[in-house]
Amino acid sequence: MRYLVAIVFAIVGAALAMHFLSGPVSNWAALQFKFESSDEAENINQLAFMAVNLAGLIVGWTIGWAVGTPLRDTPRSK
Repeated sequence: MRYLVAIVFAIVGAALAMHFLSGPVSNWAALQFKFESSDEAENINQLAFMAVNLAGLIVGWTIGWAVGTPLRDTPRSK
């Protein structure tokens, strides 16, 4: 059950990061450099977008793991 809670929180964390953070952070990151071609700018933009999504996934998993700790399987008494 703990894994299920962690997975659900990871999905929610990634979705929230994608919706609220990834766009502004990736645009900001791309504007911090000077590029010779638009392809380089787009690559940095996509890399930052995916990195923020990964961070949201990891944060969501960690929170879900902590919340699911009381739900872990405990040995049953006989």
